[in-house]
Amino acid sequence: MNERTTPTVRELIDRAANIYEDKTFLKFVRDGKVEERSYRTTQQNALAVCRWIRSLSTERMHVALISNTSYEYITCLTGILISGNVAIPFSPDISAGEAIKLLERADVDLLLFENEFAQKAVQIKEGCPGLKYAVNIGDESYFNQIYKTYDAESEFAPLSDYAVDPAACASMIFTSGTTGVRKGVMLSTEALVGNIMYHDYSTDIFNETDTALSVLPMYHIYCFTGDYLKNLKDGLQVALNGSLRNIVQNLTLFEPRVMRVVPMIAQTLLRRVKAVLARNPDMEPRDAARKVFGRNMKWLISGGAYLDPALIDEYDKFGIYLRQGYGMTEAGCRISVPDETAAKDSVGRVIDVCRARIRGGEIQVLTPTKMLGYYKMPEESKAMFTEDGWLKTGDIGFLTVDNQLFITGRVKNLIILSNGENVSPEAIEKKFDRSPIIDEVMVYAENDHIVAEIYPNFDYIEGNKIDDVNAVIESMIDTMNLTAKPSHVIASFKLRAKPFERTATGKLKRPGARL
Repeated sequence: MNERTTPTVRELIDRAANIYEDKTFLKFVRDGKVEERSYRTTQQNALAVCRWIRSLSTERMHVALISNTSYEYITCLTGILISGNVAIPFSPDISAGEAIKLLERADVDLLLFENEFAQKAVQIKEGCPGLKYAVNIGDESYFNQIYKTYDAESEFAPLSDYAVDPAACASMIFTSGTTGVRKGVMLSTEALVGNIMYHDYSTDIFNETDTALSVLPMYHIYCFTGDYLKNLKDGLQVALNGSLRNIVQNLTLFEPRVMRVVPMIAQTLLRRVKAVLARNPDMEPRDAARKVFGRNMKWLISGGAYLDPALIDEYDKFGIYLRQGYGMTEAGCRISVPDETAAKDSVGRVIDVCRARIRGGEIQVLTPTKMLGYYKMPEESKAMFTEDGWLKTGDIGFLTVDNQLFITGRVKNLIILSNGENVSPEAIEKKFDRSPIIDEVMVYAENDHIVAEIYPNFDYIEGNKIDDVNAVIESMIDTMNLTAKPSHVIASFKLRAKPFERTATGKLKRPGARL
């Protein structure tokens, strides 16, 4: 690494390989067995992929990745970034039709996909005339051959001697599109790597040789920069979870010390710990947690959605710090990071890489890691920034003098009543979080009155033999209304039989959103 504040991805992986050499970087299960790859091997294989890609074309290409996280995913992602091309990750659950539409919009030249996506890849190749190459990264033998054919001793070695422009677009991350057409967020190397160069407020989270379990998908910027780039910088061992179906077995197999999650995962794992306690009433809470998380878990870092402080309190009983941070793809990822000394209902403290301010209730940030814009959408890009260059987050909140950040809602979700009152539906929805009879709730306006639409917890209702669900919920809402501001009084509620539709990141799809 040179003396610049922000290294390139090449400098990041070279530095890690030089410092940690043959120490384990990546661990994963393949064919029922645990395999490991060192920092040095990962670097060498990523460079081989870089050379392979540049042997296909020395012209700048847009490269789509459609796969669960695997070792080949990591070497391909790194190879793309250090070859000066543009990495465009997608969910492996994407439909062939949606993929064709987005790959065409993103001008993709090369598609890298996993085995399970092979059938859809055939359709994509037929529907994308601009697609030049499509390669299955699930073919382990094929990539082993790439690692060997394009190694540092091969005739292709000079192809990796390439200086990447750190200010050029290095990755394009597509938004979930809950409020319109999905947008391709363009991020440079300076944004991707610059965003992990912050000072950690909690200094014992990321320690060299500790194991982090990577459970979130790499097509999310949160995992992309956190579980990969930051752990690479900090010298951690990273256990690749692959599919979320494997999280329980991999927790006990790899026994990580830290894991990045979304609140839904934290809630699911908490239920498992409580089930262990229910079966073993004499067991200590920390021992029950070890049955689920393994012996070493200390930190769960949450992001992507609201985290109930009550959940934090539950995890504190097990000796596990559950804390939340905050960010957005357009900011390069992080805006604030966890700190156990911050208020539990905050989203941590603003990182020293960027500044935050509140204007008209909205959180706005000024950061060198901001996006280059939305791909081929200049008007939408311009609308994301104020006249003086601050990024509009679209979130409502407040900031304390010691840089703690609090979020109370979304600008786009604000309910504006006829009397001019602004109501944040999220602020009302949070009041339902601690009720075991409520599974999901959405608050909105109807005929200028506040309505709560509720999906009850039917397992709880059945287990507790509750006959009159309406009466129980009505009584609960009456109690809430006693202390609510007049504008926040819930005038009526509706029960629904099915869960609400959610985005790929687990957020509710609210009425009026164009899907």
